[in-house]
Amino acid sequence: MDVPQAAATCDDVVEAVSAAVVAERDFLETVLTGVLARGHVLLEDVPGTGKTLTARSIAAALGLSFARIQFTPDLLPADITGSNVYDERQGAFEFQPGPIFANVVLADEINRAPPKTQAALLEAMGEGQVTVDGVTHDLPNPFFVIATQNPVEQEGTFRLPEAQRDRFIVKTELGYPGREGERELIDRRADRTRRSPSASRVVTDEQVSALRSVPEHVRVDEKLRDYIVDLGRATREDARVDVGVSPRGIQRLFEAARARAVIRGRDYAVPDDVKAAAPSVFRHRLVLTSDARVRGVDPLDVVDEVLDSVPVPPVASARQND
Repeated sequence: MDVPQAAATCDDVVEAVSAAVVAERDFLETVLTGVLARGHVLLEDVPGTGKTLTARSIAAALGLSFARIQFTPDLLPADITGSNVYDERQGAFEFQPGPIFANVVLADEINRAPPKTQAALLEAMGEGQVTVDGVTHDLPNPFFVIATQNPVEQEGTFRLPEAQRDRFIVKTELGYPGREGERELIDRRADRTRRSPSASRVVTDEQVSALRSVPEHVRVDEKLRDYIVDLGRATREDARVDVGVSPRGIQRLFEAARARAVIRGRDYAVPDDVKAAAPSVFRHRLVLTSDARVRGVDPLDVVDEVLDSVPVPPVASARQND
């Protein structure tokens, strides 16, 4: 699959999901950026905005197996990964896979489970495998997690550990739909005899793997690579930040910029790809100082100021260089 074909496929996926989810196109493209970049996506917003429907629709449009895990305070790690169950007929223990053994896993309201249970996802998200009683089991390929969380200010939530947040390539939110969007939701609910809109499958199994390999061939200028590194390092120098973007976070920005270039139909990245991807890639990786948190500083404001302060390199497009 070449870049024009990948861009057209991405457009088809976004259109298919839009048939089921009332959301801005930029939001859907951000989610798709995470999928193309072989990462995981964190959606944060108040209940009732369509986070779960978005995850289910993405899986349907890509034609992938889907599993939903409802995170609750009493959820155990084995409820996610699976466990060994004794089979009396065989006289031996047999592994029973948990719901994480699917292509697309929706970790619904992930921050309502305690940190120990959240940590059960770390190995799966980082290495595509789980280990139960010392035995490693490979997860399906492709595998990615779309996690939803409610704002941490809400009652009954736990803050995700830094290591867990770092596993997500992007964090974004739906926000409330516009007036026309909310009116459309009313119209959908008005006729209960009519089937609710759903996302149709537009990609085959082979195309999903081919689609996710296309960003690997996107060219990124040397100056643009330096720019990506400088942005990440600048977050560590901000006085309001206790822990800045990690080296993994810098790599994720590089991957997200390439994926965004593919969605835009280009086989080369430009500074706008980096600037557009940086907020969703960086914001959840920043750990603010206690003073900054007390003053109500938003990590997104820090990222915006970093983008304003780091000079944008004069990068010529690949077409001009050819």
